[in-house]
Amino acid sequence: MKRKPLEGIHVLEIGAYISAPYAGALLAGLGADVVKVEPPGGEMFRRGAGVSSPYFVQYNTGKKSVAVDLKSPDGLKLIESLLPRFDVVLENMRPGKLAALGLGPDVCQRINSRLVYASVTGFGSGGPLVDRPAYDSIGQSLGAFYSIMNDADDLRLTGTCVADLITAITATMGILAALVGRGLDPAHRGPVVETSLMEAVSTLTIDAMTQAFETGEDPVRESRHPQSQNFCLHTASGQAITLHLSSSEKFWRGLMSAIGREDLIDDTRFRRYSDRAQAENFAQLKEILETEFAKRSRSEWERRLEEADVPAAPALTVREVAEHPQTQWLQLLTHPYKGQALVQPPWKFDGERPVRAERAPHVGEHTWEVLREVCPEADLQALAAKGTIAGPAPTTR
Repeated sequence: MKRKPLEGIHVLEIGAYISAPYAGALLAGLGADVVKVEPPGGEMFRRGAGVSSPYFVQYNTGKKSVAVDLKSPDGLKLIESLLPRFDVVLENMRPGKLAALGLGPDVCQRINSRLVYASVTGFGSGGPLVDRPAYDSIGQSLGAFYSIMNDADDLRLTGTCVADLITAITATMGILAALVGRGLDPAHRGPVVETSLMEAVSTLTIDAMTQAFETGEDPVRESRHPQSQNFCLHTASGQAITLHLSSSEKFWRGLMSAIGREDLIDDTRFRRYSDRAQAENFAQLKEILETEFAKRSRSEWERRLEEADVPAAPALTVREVAEHPQTQWLQLLTHPYKGQALVQPPWKFDGERPVRAERAPHVGEHTWEVLREVCPEADLQALAAKGTIAGPAPTTR
C-alpha cells in the first residue's frame, strides 16, 4: 500500500467521549489529517489524566489537538477561519448546540460549500426525544438491544458500550459515502450527514426486527438459537465452546461423530434441520449436548470438532483474544504507546493494514501549529493570555 486511502482529507472533530472520537480515530487510521478541537481544559474523557487515560488514548491516537474556547467570540472566529482548509466537520453535541454557538451546518457550509458536515446525536434532529440526554446504555435500551440479548424476565446491562461504538462506525460509513458523493457532484458540494445512537443500533438489531415481524413475537436471548442451530456449551475445564450448525446436514453428522453419538444421527427428533429447529426438539438436543460436552476439556473438544469439520470456536475472554495466534497474524493489535494495546482499523488495502499513529495528543499540543496558518503570532499570544486558546507556545517559528 503506497498511501493510505484518506491521505489528503482533513477532518475537524468537535466531539467528546466515544461516538464522534472513535469515528475520527477510524478516519485518522485511514490516513485523514484529524484535528480535534478541545476546550482549554481538555476533553472530559481525559478524566484529568491527560494522555494517561487509556480510553482517551484508544479513541484519539493520531490526531492533532487544538484547545479553543468555543464559547468565546474570538475562539469561534478562529474555528470559522479554519473551515476552508477542511473537508469534514464531525460533531456529537446535543442537537442544535453547535448551531447555537455559531457553527451549525448552514454557517459552516456557507463558508466552505465543499464541507461534509457530519452530526452524531442521540435520537436525531427532531421528534419527542430530541432534547433528551443520550449515552450508550440509553441507546442500547431504546434500541431494544437489552431485550434481545437477555431473557424476557431478566433484562440486564450488557458488558460494553455497543451503541456508542456502532454509532461511530455508522458515522464513519456516512462520512465516507458523503466524500464519494461530493466527488461525483458537479459542484463538489458537501452534504450534511446525520446519524444517531437509535438509528445506528438498528444495524445490529435488523435481524431481530425481521424475526419479530415474521413470528409476531419479541425476540429474546434464545429466540434465534433453534433457527441458527447454535450452542454455547460448558466443558470439563470450566471453559465454554460455541457451535453453529446452521442447516447443513454435513455438520450435524460431523458433530455426532465428534461426540460419539452416531446413534442420534437418524433419531426422528433430529434427523433433518427442520426437525432440530422445532423448539421442543432443540431443547432436548441442547440438554444432550450439555451432558456430553461436560465430559471433556475445551481444548479436547476443539481438537475433536476441528477434525470433524464442525463450525466451532472457544468462547474467549478479551485477553484471550488479544493473545490469540489469529489476532497476532492479523496484526489487529499493536502496543506502541506505554504498553497499551491499540486496536487497528479493521481493513486491509492491497494486503496491508493501515497502522494508527503511535500516541494521543496532549491538550492543545498543536494549537499554535494549526492556528498560525490563519492567525498572526501576535494575535495568538493575546488570545492565549486571555485564555481563549491553550497549549504550549512554540519557542521559535
